[in-house]
Amino acid sequence: MRVTGVVQAGGKSARMGGEPKALMEVGGRRIVERVVAAIAPVVDDVLVVTNTPERYAFLGLPMVGDVFPDHGALGGIYSGLAAASGDVAFTVACDMPFVRADVVRLVVAHAAGADVVIPRLGEYLETMHAAYGKACLAPMEECLRAGRLKIVGFFDRVRVREISEADVRALADPDVVFMNVNTPDELARARALDAR
Repeated sequence: MRVTGVVQAGGKSARMGGEPKALMEVGGRRIVERVVAAIAPVVDDVLVVTNTPERYAFLGLPMVGDVFPDHGALGGIYSGLAAASGDVAFTVACDMPFVRADVVRLVVAHAAGADVVIPRLGEYLETMHAAYGKACLAPMEECLRAGRLKIVGFFDRVRVREISEADVRALADPDVVFMNVNTPDELARARALDAR
């Protein structure tokens, strides 16, 4: 089974004053570089979903734009999955500085037995650190065309395998590994955590 790593870099970074959060530095490296370095050893290839490819050209990775512009994260996940050369797209947000290869491997290891493999933290599903199989494309597209943009909106039509918080915690602190940097305060927190 071939797995493509898909980095979602299509957000507007509104809470970061419009500066691309993926390009902020934590520990001397841009966050997106940290994400790519963490997922690359686990997947067969990596691509970036972005509508501003010039910003990410330095990564030297294939890039695709949104198939359904302005359709939020679901649109980005669909675009990456549609473009993926693999049977499965391990999809991750570009603003997660503490993504770890072992946690990615935990998710990807279950991809052969489900259409969506996704960690659960309490009531929350980590939709932007999950594996999506090609069987998700048709139900995703139906939701996108109907304007139903909630990521979990198509889950009732596919096979979903949840990864428990305990399984993640056996490898890493979920609150750190799934942390997003959306605001200047979160960037400061990430830099403080990295400096420990």
